[in-house]
Amino acid sequence: MGQEVGQMSLAQINHILKANEYSHTHPRGPASHGVLGFHSNLLPSNHPSEDRRSSATCLPGDGLLFGVFDGHAGPACAQAVSQRLFYYIAVATLSLRTLAELEQAVEEERAVPPLLEWHKHPQDHSCPDGGQISFHSLRTYWQERLDLEEEEDGRRVSSALVNAFSRLDNDLSLEAQVHLSIRGSLPGEAWSLSSPLRVALSGCTACVAHVSGGVLHVANLGDSRAVLGVQEPDGRWSALSLSNDHNAQNPDELQRILGEHPAAERRTAVRHDRLLGLLLPFRAFGDVRFKWSAETLRRVYETRPDVLSAVGEAARTPPQHYLTPPYLSARPEVSRHRIRHKDKFLVLATDGLWELMHRQTVVQLVGEQLTGLQQQRPIIPGADMTLGGLQRLLLDRKGRALSALEDQNAATHLLRHALGDDGYGGVEPKRLAKMLSLPAHLARSYRDDITITVIHLNEPDV
Repeated sequence: MGQEVGQMSLAQINHILKANEYSHTHPRGPASHGVLGFHSNLLPSNHPSEDRRSSATCLPGDGLLFGVFDGHAGPACAQAVSQRLFYYIAVATLSLRTLAELEQAVEEERAVPPLLEWHKHPQDHSCPDGGQISFHSLRTYWQERLDLEEEEDGRRVSSALVNAFSRLDNDLSLEAQVHLSIRGSLPGEAWSLSSPLRVALSGCTACVAHVSGGVLHVANLGDSRAVLGVQEPDGRWSALSLSNDHNAQNPDELQRILGEHPAAERRTAVRHDRLLGLLLPFRAFGDVRFKWSAETLRRVYETRPDVLSAVGEAARTPPQHYLTPPYLSARPEVSRHRIRHKDKFLVLATDGLWELMHRQTVVQLVGEQLTGLQQQRPIIPGADMTLGGLQRLLLDRKGRALSALEDQNAATHLLRHALGDDGYGGVEPKRLAKMLSLPAHLARSYRDDITITVIHLNEPDV
């Protein structure tokens, strides 16, 4: 392991790649909902990373939750959403009877039973500030469900996911407006990651999977992706997308945006493939500078320069041609899929991975790692193969075998290949070392933060 690759040893490469890897195995039985376990990893490019990830089991409810969150204009929104969204989903899916029991426990000042069992890496960010505000908002949500809603038989998960996303985004906005109207600037308050204004002025995309009773729902907001790894009867691997990107490359999404605003804004609502010429994703949490009224935004920019200085540079100036807000939505697109025997795993990843790797390559790499095919497949030279070609094949085999032995974690395996791809399906150690040793001010020019969660659904057929 002391072997040097350029200026970085293999041990150093592995230390960086594996620093944030995490895996969890679910015990077999009904409580696993058909999930064997998951592998996850996060590799920062920004410092601090603007990506977040979450994984949890719904305790009084039903199902498992997994999510990746890609922040922009700073990490504050992704931080808040990664910690709060699953609670909103739990409240949206729980029976009214269970919600009534929760409310009674709070009223009687008894301990509230936990809604979630988190599965977290020790280094995953936790931010205790702002807990009182977020609990008050969550309690108001379940109180409104109790007051306004009749019980639904088999409450639809799809509508619950939409309601949970939309309600959390609305609460983030309300908390920031209250904060704007009643609080002056406290020392250091603007710099707190949980400052409601800082959370609402930054933004994040989200891709969340809910698995329950053999049924998979994916709720997507923005340009992270969910891709299913399918093993065909002949052993080949195929990729099935369970999400759509919400950006200018999606013609339906582009037409949705243009159709929501007057014809006079066709040239300004989306410019240079960005919302108002500024934002790449067309759906996101936070980003209230694309949602609030022009008058409210004016108050922020005139009275809270302290908060503006704490968010990303892109969010420090008001958008131009801001005529008919809101321009940005936090309503997710939800897909439903009944898990089949041939569905072996689901990959959730932020756009940092998909910018570097095609979905079919991602599925192929995870599938081959799971089955060990790369070590079993014999090399049979073709009649027209040159010595150089055979040498390339042997080097490729060596790289794949080394990589498979290095990485028990499928998410780490993908990171290694995404950054060290040699063009032949293997890993070039020198390229990998170069990508990992880029100084902070250069790294973002070559790659984004990358967050990956691989959820194992069925054992592969070998």
